[in-house]
Amino acid sequence: MKKYKVGLLTMSDGRPYLHELQYEMNMGYQKRIREALEATGEIEVVEGEAPINSNTAAKREAYRLQQAGAEMTIFNYAIWCYPQYTAAASNFAPGPYVLFCNLHPSECGMVGMMAASGALDQIEKSHTRVWGSIDETEVQDRVVRYIRAACAVNRLKGLTYGNFGGRPMGMYTTVANLDEWQKRFGIDVENVEQYEIMKEGEAVEASRVTAARKWLEANVGKIAYNDSNFTPEKLETQIRSYYGLRRIIEKRGLDFIGIKAHGDLTDWYVTMDLAEAFLNDMYDWDGPHEPIVAATESDMDGALTMQLFQHLTGKPVLFADVRHYEKSEDVWFFGNSGTAATYYAGKSEDPKENLKHVAFYPESKDYPAGGGSVHHFAAPGNVTLARLARKGKDYYLTIVPGEIVQFEQEKMDALGAKATPAWPVAFTRIAASAEEFLEKYPCNHIHGVYGDYVEELRTIAEILHMDCQVIG
Repeated sequence: MKKYKVGLLTMSDGRPYLHELQYEMNMGYQKRIREALEATGEIEVVEGEAPINSNTAAKREAYRLQQAGAEMTIFNYAIWCYPQYTAAASNFAPGPYVLFCNLHPSECGMVGMMAASGALDQIEKSHTRVWGSIDETEVQDRVVRYIRAACAVNRLKGLTYGNFGGRPMGMYTTVANLDEWQKRFGIDVENVEQYEIMKEGEAVEASRVTAARKWLEANVGKIAYNDSNFTPEKLETQIRSYYGLRRIIEKRGLDFIGIKAHGDLTDWYVTMDLAEAFLNDMYDWDGPHEPIVAATESDMDGALTMQLFQHLTGKPVLFADVRHYEKSEDVWFFGNSGTAATYYAGKSEDPKENLKHVAFYPESKDYPAGGGSVHHFAAPGNVTLARLARKGKDYYLTIVPGEIVQFEQEKMDALGAKATPAWPVAFTRIAASAEEFLEKYPCNHIHGVYGDYVEELRTIAEILHMDCQVIG
């Protein structure tokens, strides 16, 4: 994932003699913030050339950040400074904003920060306040979490979502309003006929398809071919589907996608499970690639939730059904036939490490076109799960902290067989009761990543002016 590009401007006093007196101290604080943030390895800082002590300087420095491609801005306060400079800079410096106050008791940095924050509140500019030493872990973490969230939201702007096939199986929650997406998130939607997947896939050279199949046969833990609905020829058709989607994505400039599949491709062509898995992965048989969010069942708000997660982490994102709650183990079965990135089988960036835990099984009778289902049990680890959803026209965000767990293989096989044995499963425990979860969670699809991103998601909801609930 490319680094977050962050602007950093230090505000100063409008009186020339005080500006000059505290110039070096101000720049010293600014330098330390830049060094600390860049040391994380996640952030590139574009810093101001001098502390801002006039509206002219505010405009000049802020415009320079804009031209440099900064994705959000930190305003730094170590002394009393005129709030008007922050307001003036916000006309050009990309928001949202972190207002950062270094603790310097002999000066009035906190007063300057609070005055500037009041000004931004009055002109309705989204921001947060952070105070303390950037060298303190807790303080730095607060800044970095906000940077991740702000950049995740801003990186939505200008994206194009490829909607293959439209609403599946009557699900209202998979369809969103196109003008609302453009207005709220800055995302355009390109509708694509699923026939194009077949057309583009059939144009791929046979040698590439065969090489991909052989690579899979050499690296996937088990490929359970049969004589009917999952033959080597069916697997090659699935590989062609993947290549077809990659070609369409490149030709049309799509950034993330959703594929209906169910009820048509799954009836008379082939399932999209393999294509969706390797789009979401950070690799395929041709080598590494950036994960491309691909939501099964053309789930638009699901894909949007996944895209935000990817902007936060750069890693493949889980897509699953809320399939079953096993009371005896206090564990949820989160699994779906499609969009099961093989990354979750081993939690490794090495495809061979993950794929040895993966099996391709013949698809269930629900999908008569056949093909292989990408099966695995998700590797254990703490996860953050979430879903963007709507009540009426208003979006809200549901966050579910959890833990993916595993059991002995025999027990996992037995548990998985209670649902659909060929499908992947993430056995997940959450702190909330089953009753609370089922009452509050908004729909049948759930998404997530390894790690703790609760605060980043809370911040995303705040930046987007939507309600937020945490279950558990």
